[in-house]
Amino acid sequence: MSSNAPASLVVMGVAGSGKSTLASALAKRLGRVWLEGDQFHGESNRSKMARGEPLTDEDRASWLASLAEQLQQRPGVLLACSALKLSYRDQLRAASPGLRFAFLDIAKDQASLRVTTRGGHFFSASLMDSQFETLEPPVGEPGVIHLDACQPLDRLQAEVCDWLAP
Repeated sequence: MSSNAPASLVVMGVAGSGKSTLASALAKRLGRVWLEGDQFHGESNRSKMARGEPLTDEDRASWLASLAEQLQQRPGVLLACSALKLSYRDQLRAASPGLRFAFLDIAKDQASLRVTTRGGHFFSASLMDSQFETLEPPVGEPGVIHLDACQPLDRLQAEVCDWLAP
């Protein structure tokens, strides 16, 4: 990564936390490229989630490898990705020195409501329990900002932009 390239940022959290919405808004505001992590899941993962079957670490391995490759190839990119476990975040960090994470924290009932009311997504609302069971909150990890996912989008954007500013 070039020394003058901005650090890449992963907007992370459980399904329904607003990762894609925030990443898209930040990309527009900062003039940076953003990637939707869900687009890097293989068809077998998508089908499994659509059937309400939780993904395993083995299922996520190729997805995480693809995301790590994207981070390596695109310094300064914004990525919307659940990054639920420390081991997943460490794999992404290894691919992108200086990588930062914006953790959208949300209660299960709020996330479930959002997931059940959104349309056109392959993720089954029946997977919400497994999302929260898998989540290892990034408390105390370096390069992480903790956000209340229920705050208005403009406030979340401002918090992240202030945090990213040199």
